[in-house]
Amino acid sequence: MSAAAVEHPCDDEPETLLETANRLMEQLPGHRVEIIGGLVTVAPPPDGPHAKALTTLMIPFLSAGLHGEESNVLQGIGLWLPSGPEDYVIPDLAIVDADFDEHLIENNCYDPACFRLVLEVTSGNYQTDLRHKVTAYAQAKIPVYVIVDRKHGRVHVLTEPLPVGYDRHEVYAPGQQAPLPASVGVGVGVGVGVGVGVEVSLDVDEIVRAGRSKR
Repeated sequence: MSAAAVEHPCDDEPETLLETANRLMEQLPGHRVEIIGGLVTVAPPPDGPHAKALTTLMIPFLSAGLHGEESNVLQGIGLWLPSGPEDYVIPDLAIVDADFDEHLIENNCYDPACFRLVLEVTSGNYQTDLRHKVTAYAQAKIPVYVIVDRKHGRVHVLTEPLPVGYDRHEVYAPGQQAPLPASVGVGVGVGVGVGVGVEVSLDVDEIVRAGRSKR
C-alpha cells in the first residue's frame, strides 16, 4: 500500500514519532500509518480493487497450506524495522512463522525475523512500495518481498536481501506465472511427503485484473 508523508508537529514538548503515529491512527480511522526512515507516513483507506487483489493473492497461499501449524497468512500485521528507533510498517499481506505472537516487540509490531514474506499492493503513491519499502524490507532481512504494481500491471518478486536492497529483482507481466522461493513454505507439509518447502506461483494476469479499477 502506498503512503504520503506528514510533517512532525513542533511543540514545546514534541510528541515522539510513535505518539504522532498513534494519534493519527485515532484521528484517521481506516488509514494506515507507518514510520519509515524516521518519517511518519499516512496511506488512505484502500479501494475495492485493492482489497479484491489481496483476496485473490491469499488463495494460492491458503491452497498451499501456508496458513496452518507452521506458518500463518496475515493481513495488516505490524513489522518492527531496524532502520530507526521507532520505525515500523504494516504490510498489506505477510507470511509469518506460526509462533509470531511470541516475537512481539512494541506498538503491536513483531520481530522481522519471524516474517517469511511481505507483500504490498500499490495505490496512488506507488513509489513508496517500489523504492522506500524495498530498502526498508531488505535492511530488515525479509527473505521475499512481493509488489503488485497496479499502475503498470506487473508483479515484482524481490529476494536475497542486502543492506541497500535486494540482490534479485524479477518482474512478471500478465500471461506469466510469478514463482516464489520454496523457502516461503519451509516446514509446511513435512512428514506428509511434501518435503522441506512448498512451491507457490502467482497468476499475474488474475492478480492484475483483480486489482484493476474500472473507473
